[in-house]
Amino acid sequence: MSDFSVKPVLRGERALLRPFTEEDVPVMARILADPEVVRLTGSTEEEFGLDRLRAWYGSRNDQADRLDLGIVDLASGELVGEAVLNDWDEPNRNCNFRILIGPGGRDRGLGTEAVRLMVGHAFEQLALHRVSLHVLAHNPRARRAYEKAGFVAEGVNRQSVWQWQSGEWIDEVRMSILAPEWADHHGRPDAAHSSTAG
Repeated sequence: MSDFSVKPVLRGERALLRPFTEEDVPVMARILADPEVVRLTGSTEEEFGLDRLRAWYGSRNDQADRLDLGIVDLASGELVGEAVLNDWDEPNRNCNFRILIGPGGRDRGLGTEAVRLMVGHAFEQLALHRVSLHVLAHNPRARRAYEKAGFVAEGVNRQSVWQWQSGEWIDEVRMSILAPEWADHHGRPDAAHSSTAG
């Protein structure tokens, strides 16, 4: 059994999740500045300077109450985003999950695999009971990736995010996955249901 202070390397078929290094800072700066990333994550207008990003990513491996891992595309070796377990509620064995994928990692299944790798770690190594997230209503691609990994929609936070680019309020969909559900399908609910249906 490991805990949040252990920063693992999680390997899938397409993606590798690993701790951040100083060399990742300029790459993450470009990813975080991508207009699509900003729009789909509800980021603010504020720009993150390199010094601030260096301090942030340079301290991720020292955090004992959260897990921040870079997502690497195994085909190219490029860092394409990040996956994070944070807001740890230790007594209730639950935490929040978030992920972002830059332009170099989209539409090839890297996001879905990264979700499965990180959530699998949360349940199988950290012994969490619940992992939850919020996804903006105008991001159906992310919602589909979460559903493919077994997350279930719980409700909607109506008009909870101000989208400064378009000047409108956006709903957030609350989703979660529970340890018994993960034990049943290991992030592949469609496969689990088709095998039990036949």
